[in-house]
Amino acid sequence: MDICPPTAPRDLSPNHLQREAKIRRYARIQPRDAVVAWDRTSGRGGGSGPRSVAGDSSGGSSSPPNGPEFVQPASVSAGLASAEGTAASSLTDGPGSSQTWRDGAWERPDGRDPPPSVNGAASSAVSCVTVPAHSGPIGWKRRPRGPAVPEERPSSVGRVAALEASLRGFAARQTDVVVNPAMGTVFDSLPEAYELYNLYSWESGFGIRYGKSRHNVRGSKCMQEIVCGCVGKPVKDNSSSTRTNCPALVRLLRTDDHGWFVSEHRVSHNHPLLRTCAEKLHCCHSHKHIDKYTRVLVKQLRDNNVNLSKVYIIIGSLFRRVENVSFTKRCLRNFCGKLSREQADDDVRKTMEVFSQIGAEDPDSSYVVEVDKDSKIKTLLWTNGRSKLQYHNFGDAITFDATYRTNLYDMPFGLFVGVNNHFLSIILGGVLMREEKIASFKWLFCEFIKMMGGRHPKTIPTDQARAMEVAIQQVMPDTTHRWCKWHVLRKAKESLGAQYTKWGDFQPEFHKVLNSMLIVQEFETDWLMLVDKYKLQNNAVMTQIYEVRHKWGKPYFSGKFCAKMTSTQRCESANHLLKGYVPPGCPMNLFVKQYSKIQFDRESEEGFQEKRTRLGGVVLQYNLPLEEHASKVYTRTMFEMFESFMYKAGRYILVEELHGRKYVARQVNGEARERWCKPEYIVEVSADRGKFNCECGLFAHMGMVCCHLPLKSLKMRPTLTRRTVGRGRAGRRLLRTSLHMR
Repeated sequence: MDICPPTAPRDLSPNHLQREAKIRRYARIQPRDAVVAWDRTSGRGGGSGPRSVAGDSSGGSSSPPNGPEFVQPASVSAGLASAEGTAASSLTDGPGSSQTWRDGAWERPDGRDPPPSVNGAASSAVSCVTVPAHSGPIGWKRRPRGPAVPEERPSSVGRVAALEASLRGFAARQTDVVVNPAMGTVFDSLPEAYELYNLYSWESGFGIRYGKSRHNVRGSKCMQEIVCGCVGKPVKDNSSSTRTNCPALVRLLRTDDHGWFVSEHRVSHNHPLLRTCAEKLHCCHSHKHIDKYTRVLVKQLRDNNVNLSKVYIIIGSLFRRVENVSFTKRCLRNFCGKLSREQADDDVRKTMEVFSQIGAEDPDSSYVVEVDKDSKIKTLLWTNGRSKLQYHNFGDAITFDATYRTNLYDMPFGLFVGVNNHFLSIILGGVLMREEKIASFKWLFCEFIKMMGGRHPKTIPTDQARAMEVAIQQVMPDTTHRWCKWHVLRKAKESLGAQYTKWGDFQPEFHKVLNSMLIVQEFETDWLMLVDKYKLQNNAVMTQIYEVRHKWGKPYFSGKFCAKMTSTQRCESANHLLKGYVPPGCPMNLFVKQYSKIQFDRESEEGFQEKRTRLGGVVLQYNLPLEEHASKVYTRTMFEMFESFMYKAGRYILVEELHGRKYVARQVNGEARERWCKPEYIVEVSADRGKFNCECGLFAHMGMVCCHLPLKSLKMRPTLTRRTVGRGRAGRRLLRTSLHMR
């Protein structure tokens, strides 16, 4: 802060103004007990402390009308002695006295008039004095600024815009450029002036940027330079910098009505000008502008995992041609990188906000976080109310896989996936894990069971991770755990190498062993035939796979309900679906958002199948009472599967061995069957003739009647109990039914 006596005229020369600016900057960092005076004649400060003097910036007046109060302590005389002895001695009137600068004159607290030398002689020597209070509260008050100048002048109906005036005057000017920022051109705002000069620079072949600016005492910008992009000097002499200290610029000043006008325009350049459009786009930052609407579009496309090249092509189609896009692909890449960095900032807080939003929309949704000793996220598990309801009805068989790692932290992403009554994959929960250890999996499975109401699944296929297997045995001891067949198949491919595809018949025969075997006898017989045929008795991997066949072989789980899930293929399909939504290296908050979109996609497909079941007509192939009854009980997808088994039942004849209790389903053309295929299957009937049990175990495995039963003499009786989803939704049932003889 600064105080200038009224008789002190202000020097407005540039050197004096710069000196005053330096003094003001220096005064802000001085200690509170500094006492300094400034000698206008000598330009030196003196006193008992560091110099802390600020020049007056009020435009020459002694102090603004509502200026600050300045309290002068008794010790100020020592500080002023170096400026003018007589003036300094006249500023005090005895020990302990103090005076205040108010309304252009010094005042004393006792009401007496100060000595004449204070308002007279001292003003001839002392230009500006800044003395903080020696003790007590700070004596300075912030100088109140005047009203801020508007950023742009108000619009007027009759006023012609600068660009419009330049376009209209092009024919009369007869110049090489259409847009001409001539001297005296008036603009409503600074951005308008920048855009017009940028158009001029595009025509001429150079780029621009903002240069120097000045502010007035009110803190408002009063001068702005827009300079050539090559202005300034390079940091190093021998460098590839494009800085050539180019003098081209336009200087803008404020008008009385708060507009801007061109006060100076330098057109000469000291460097070659650009000619082609590609040169201008690549070399000039001012011509790589991405407007706000395009930025929003790019953000939405990138959030939905649209790659950079496709984003640029889409934007080019909006501009009709890629050549019309006002920025390059390199500029787009930089903008996408900036978006990624912004999304990754404060990721945990943003993730919690996403969960809060989901919880506000779905009160039944929940999430749980496991943290380590450093309070960092170790495991994150979440689900929603819809998934909890689906688990309640279809949670007998689920699968879990944690092989997806495309995220910012390289954390494995796992999915709990089940099967609904439309034979569609349903997502029951998502998890991000930092460690794949026994303790982490135990925590995960315990929390998942708690979220789902405490009911354990009956079957859960996973990959061959040992830590996961141990955790399942400890947390869910009554749950049947089996290995995924897909991982077995991958091991065989890796061990056999080129021979896997070189042998023409090996691949389909090996797949038949994995997928088509129904009973243990068929599986073991065909496996030995396959090994003997291709001389694989000494292959270590094939031997190891066979030794653990009870963990992955389909016949060994014939009595366990798996909903036809013998692998984590449904998880792999969900992961493949996730890749279409989640961009590589995405942060955690975006990962959770995109997961919700996958849930919506699954629900939309389920809604289509519901409509297809409720409103669509049924075409009966055999016109049997059993077929008509099945069309009313099963969903459309399951009814189509039932008809395929009904068609296969025509190849079997039923032979009664024990009256009403035991039957043998014998294949009609047994000679044409595969060598490993069993020609007959035993079907047992309960005492009340209400339940059938075939040794193939297909009904217990997936809830669908097999082709070995006497379908023409059976009637289906649905078992609903807790397997009906929702009130009044009788069409959404599990696949299980019970049978009885007609």
